[in-house]
Amino acid sequence: MPTRQGSADGASHDGEQDLHVPDPMDSAKVAGRASAEAAVAAAGVPDGSLAAPPDLTAAAFFDVDNTMMMGASLFHFARGMAARKFLTASDLAGFAWQQLKFRVGGRENPQDVKASREQALSFVRGRAVQELVELSEEIYDELMADRIWAGTRALAQMHLDAGQRVWLVTATPVQLAQIIARRLGLTGALGTVAESEDGVFTGRLVGEMLHGRAKAHAVRALAASEGLDLRRCTAYSDSSNDVPMLSAVGTAVAVNPDQRLRDIARTRGWEIRDFRTGRKAAKIGLNSIAGASAVAGAIAAGLAYRRRDRS
Repeated sequence: MPTRQGSADGASHDGEQDLHVPDPMDSAKVAGRASAEAAVAAAGVPDGSLAAPPDLTAAAFFDVDNTMMMGASLFHFARGMAARKFLTASDLAGFAWQQLKFRVGGRENPQDVKASREQALSFVRGRAVQELVELSEEIYDELMADRIWAGTRALAQMHLDAGQRVWLVTATPVQLAQIIARRLGLTGALGTVAESEDGVFTGRLVGEMLHGRAKAHAVRALAASEGLDLRRCTAYSDSSNDVPMLSAVGTAVAVNPDQRLRDIARTRGWEIRDFRTGRKAAKIGLNSIAGASAVAGAIAAGLAYRRRDRS
């Protein structure tokens, strides 16, 4: 009998892309529970040679994109996939456009999230889970390792030094999220869980992307599983989309915040940490535009070449 990983109880598997759940909130809960289960399973049993963390009821939760890492981890992953011919020029253009809109506008919207979700599912469908893990290892070293914000990493280390566990919480695939966490020496990661059967991705998600309210559900599910007191926990994010997660813990910190989150943080008395100087922020924005323009130019040139070749 084929084995299925990451499927929700009672879900229909009739070939449709989405799991059937009663409403979006239920879908977010399913995603959160699945992510927490995957995070706990991947973290495994602590090495017996290491001292147990002295503060077992407190933890820190870090968003990844633009909080722990400059830019979007899924976009960097897509670049690596394109370099290996796993993605087409149009696929990469879509990722570049989503990244450009976020970096310039500073905000996500449901339509962009849905588009990213569909893109992510399309390029993992039919691929082996182990293949994604191996590619993620390579691509992290090539394209992500030097994009980690030193200031945010120092914050994570502060929690580790205090004996607290530190988890990443991100919409990126859980396999990639876990690799980022491991490379940074963190406890583990909560990420989007894609369903697999016999070690191969089906092209369906368990619930939905780990985004918005789903992140808060994942944090609560992990806290319940690990015996954490959320009032003693801290969460970090750059995006107003993560207000549900930030509101679920005792201490919320806005890191490199978008304008709406900055306003919310000021209103609620949340701490704000911005590791971007004015010149650096401007440079990053210009580099994003230039990078996206270069991608678009390369795609246009490639299409023009193919048209000439056919004529």
